Formats: sequence, C-alpha cells, structure tokens
Amino acid sequence: MNSTLKNFLRSPLLPLWLVVALLPFARSAELGTLLCLIGLVLTWRRGAVVAWTQPSVRLLAMLLACYIGAALLSSFVAVAPGKSWSTVLGLLRYLPLGLYACQVLRSERRVHGFYVAVAAVIALWVLDAWMQMLTGWSLRGHAEAERISGLFGADDPKLGPTLAVLSPFALWAGRRRWGLRGLIVVFVLLLGPVMLSGSRSAWIAFGLVTLVFIAREAGSFARFAMVGAAVAVVLMLAGGIAWKTSTRFEARMQRTLMALNGSEQSINEATTGRLDIWHTGMRMIEAHPLLGVGVRGFRYAYPRYAPANDHFMVAENCGDGMGACHPHQLVLEVLIETGAVGLLLWLIGVALAFRAWRHAGRAGRAVAFPVTVSLAAMVFPLNSHLAFYSAWWGLLFAWLLGLWCASLFAVTKDERDGA
Repeated sequence: MNSTLKNFLRSPLLPLWLVVALLPFARSAELGTLLCLIGLVLTWRRGAVVAWTQPSVRLLAMLLACYIGAALLSSFVAVAPGKSWSTVLGLLRYLPLGLYACQVLRSERRVHGFYVAVAAVIALWVLDAWMQMLTGWSLRGHAEAERISGLFGADDPKLGPTLAVLSPFALWAGRRRWGLRGLIVVFVLLLGPVMLSGSRSAWIAFGLVTLVFIAREAGSFARFAMVGAAVAVVLMLAGGIAWKTSTRFEARMQRTLMALNGSEQSINEATTGRLDIWHTGMRMIEAHPLLGVGVRGFRYAYPRYAPANDHFMVAENCGDGMGACHPHQLVLEVLIETGAVGLLLWLIGVALAFRAWRHAGRAGRAVAFPVTVSLAAMVFPLNSHLAFYSAWWGLLFAWLLGLWCASLFAVTKDERDGA
C-alpha cells in the first residue's frame, strides 16, 4: 500500500488529477493548475520540450485561441474593463494546463489509466451523495432543503451539473471493468444523485450522456429504440419513486411543471427567472452587437438594461445588489459578453474541433470517447449553463479541452491509419 501511494504521488498525472479531485473545494482546484505549470517548466528544463508541431498541441492552441481570443477582443470595449482584462489574464493559465496534458498523456495506456483515476473521484462523490440522500448528511455537512449537494457543500449547488458532465468517465470505467452489467450498475448509482441534485440542466446533460452510451451499445437503430424504451421506463419509475419519497425532487418537479400552464409568467417561474435574464440580455445584445459588453461584464451591465421591477434587482440580488450574475445559457453568454465576433470565434473553434475529431481515425476517437461525450454534454446548446468564462466552470471546461486534445492523438499514426 505504501509503495502504491508513493508511486501515485510521484505520478506525472497527479497535477491533472488534482484539478478535478479538488473541484468540490472551490478555488482549491487551482492547486492542480499551478502544479501543471510547475511540471511543464520542469519537463522543459529536462529537455522534454512540447513540440508545437505535435497535433494535440496545435489543436489545443487553435481552440484556446478561439476561446481566449473572444474574451480578449471584447475587453477593448468592456463596460467593466478591470474585470474583463483580469479575466483575460486569468484565462492564460489554461495554456500550460493544456500543454501539460498533451505532454503527459501521450499513450493510450496512460490515458485509460487517467480515466480510471477520474472515475475513482466520481465514485467518492457518488458514495457521499448517496449517504446524504439516505441520512441527510454528507462529509461536508447537512443537505439544504431543495437539493442534495454532497461534497460540494450546502451553499454550492454544482454537484448535479458537474456529476452529469463527468459521468462518462464513470460509465466508461464501469463498462470496461465489468462489462454491460457494470455499465448498468454505474448508471443507476449516478442516476440517484443527479436526479436529487435538483438541477434540471444536470438532468438534460445526463440524459444526453445516456443516449450516447445507449447508441454506442446498441449498434443499430432497432436495438437503440428498444434499449431506449427500456431506459425510459426505468427513468419514469425512478422519477415516480423520487416524487413520492423525496420532498426535494417533488418541489423541483412541481416548479418545472408550472411551464405547462403556457403563460410567460408561469414559464418564467418554472425556469427560476431565466426569461427575465434572457430578455435583459437581448437588450444588451442590441446595444453591443459586435463585441458585447465585455467578458464577465454581464452582471455589471445588468442594472443598466433591466426594467425597474426586475425580479433579480428587487428580490433576489446576486450578493451585492447588482442583479443576475450571468446569462445561464452558453450561446447567450457568448453573444452578450463577446458579441457576434466572439460567437464567430466559438463557431470556428467548434468547426476545428469537429474536423480534428473526424481526422483522428476510429482508434483516436475510441480513446477520446469519454471526454468527447463530457464536452458534448457540457456545451450542448439547448440547455442552461454555468458561466463558461467564470474561474470555476471555465477551469473545468479548459481541463476537459486539454484532456480531449491529448487523448484524441494518444495513439500512433500507424494505429490511426490501421483502424
């Protein structure tokens, strides 16, 4: 056991692993980012320089150029220049994070080992969440009234979205270790915490992940339809049980079903005021169509464009009386804060990523499968989202992006050509 622990602590994968392992503890995850930077400098000093001709590095540089470039251009006309420029400077830390991933994840075996390590972290989160579901307590204390929060703590509702986005690693590991039975068991274990986390965006993301894994297992449309129907029955049964046994889930569903009334007010209440946010956001887009209000400038511009009786201005302030914190939707966030130019850069990034995925070959796509599904679930546009340029969610996005670039090219050229 001691030798195993020593080997783990000496592993070059440890800094990358710490980023996700420390996510429940707010900014502590930045320790992993710092260690990745230090590790990259040390590898350079030993002569193991990351080659810019390396496909994974080129892809990473282009994708980060789109992501950071949108923020950079918006900062020149930002409504809160200090906040926007400091955000851009903070985004630069994602380059060494991604480069370190490309440096240490250069073989299929190492990538798969890292996936298992990430799945172990998720297993701990799920175990703690189940303990909170059954007893009301987790290692971080008592759950709040409307949702379970697990290791993230009662004042941080990110368990559901994070667990849904990272669930492909656990599902992949269960399938690889125990076959189809393992996949089913892991799915059921994940389903409970995701449902009772109270996050409807997590339900959609996890549903998307489930559909992708069903399609991968089915192999044909007929089997996909059959398995999908069976999973739908399981989900309805699980939802019915949760509705009858969990006041948290019942309250969340009652609010969600208000949207069926059809009126704008009922839909707004069902979406926790999202329509108010989006209407105000549209006025910002009309006023700043080209470069937006500046990255992370939404909350500072909100009072200027919100109506006098805006819900978030008069009843649910974002801690300092400034209104809503962010747009809660990826496409709107990019349009509002970085404008049409920023959205164009994001679309270029999507096109570059899709092109790289297609040219990676079946072997490369197979190695990158879990992280590809994670990224797809994270950026799925028909959902609500956390802020992609925030320090926390942005870090997870950049971590997945670096991991994806590395894993996509973690097989040799011969293996890709022969697949």
